[in-house]
Amino acid sequence: MIASKIHAIWSRELKLEEFSDTDDFFSLGGHSLIMTRIQREILTELGIEVPMDQLFRKSTVAEIAEHIETALSAA
Repeated sequence: MIASKIHAIWSRELKLEEFSDTDDFFSLGGHSLIMTRIQREILTELGIEVPMDQLFRKSTVAEIAEHIETALSAA
């Protein structure tokens, strides 16, 4: 569920309809301004703030979803 929401956010912000959850953000044409919008949308839609450094280190939908799931289970 979290991965599908993140995928939808990426799709909107990157203006892409088809990509894999393991595709790299930067390979898809992403850059820092788009990542800032993605960070805001994750906070708005999921209610969790993912630090920008984590978004840059975990540059796939799958990695970000795993990071969020781990943070939620630890809370």
